[in-house]
Amino acid sequence: MRVKIHHEGTNILLVLIGIILLVNIPLWLWVRPMAIAVVSTVLWGVFFLLVLNFFRSPRRRFEGDPLNAVVASADGKVVALEEVYEPEYLKCRCLQLSVFMSIFNVHANWFPVDGEVIYSTHHAGRFMAAYLPKSSVENERSTIVMRTPAGQLVLARQIAGAVARRIVTYAEKGVEARIEDHMGFIKFGSRVDLYLPLGTETFVSIGDNVIGGITLVGRLHPDAEPQPSEMSNR
Repeated sequence: MRVKIHHEGTNILLVLIGIILLVNIPLWLWVRPMAIAVVSTVLWGVFFLLVLNFFRSPRRRFEGDPLNAVVASADGKVVALEEVYEPEYLKCRCLQLSVFMSIFNVHANWFPVDGEVIYSTHHAGRFMAAYLPKSSVENERSTIVMRTPAGQLVLARQIAGAVARRIVTYAEKGVEARIEDHMGFIKFGSRVDLYLPLGTETFVSIGDNVIGGITLVGRLHPDAEPQPSEMSNR
C-alpha cells in the first residue's frame, strides 16, 4: 500500500518545521557547549517524526467481497462489541462495535460500508478519555449514517478524546459512500463507533487490532428487517 501525508497535517508540519529551525539554529550558532544544540535537535527531530507518523495517510484497497461487507473505519483496538440502544438517529437496538485509536495509529477514517450518506451532523461536547463508554454520547463527536444498496442503515460516530480536539468529517448527506474512501479524520487520539443492524455476523473480538479500510469486521445479514428509523423516514 502507498503512504502519503494527509492534507490535514500539512500546515501543522510546516509550522513545526519553522519552530524547530527557530529554536535550533541559534543554538548551533551561539550556544556552547555544542552538546546542547545536539540534544535539542535530536529531541525536536524525534517529536517531528512522531507527528509525521501520526499524519501518515496510506492508500488502501479492500480486497474482499464488498457485498454486505462491514470494514473497519479506523486503525486501532476493538474496545466494545455489544448490543445497545442507539438514541440519536436509528432509535433501535443495534450492535455497537468500537475501535480506539492511540496516537501511534493512522487517524484517517474510512467509510465502513458501500452506499449513500443520508445523515451527517456534528455535536459539541466534552473531551473525556475516548475509551470510556459514555464518551460515545458526551464527547465532541460527528455522526454519519449510510444506507447500503440493500437498504440497511449503518451509523458511524467519530468521537474526540482527551487529547483529540478536532474532528474533521468529509461525509455529507447525499454523497456516495465507498469503503476505500476517507470518511473523515480525527486529530491526536480518539475513537470510532459503528452501529450495525442486529443479526450482523462479526469477525472480531474485544482486544483485536484492526486496520481501517482493510479488516473485515462484519457482514450484514442480507435478509435483515429495516430499522425503525428507516421505515419512519420513507
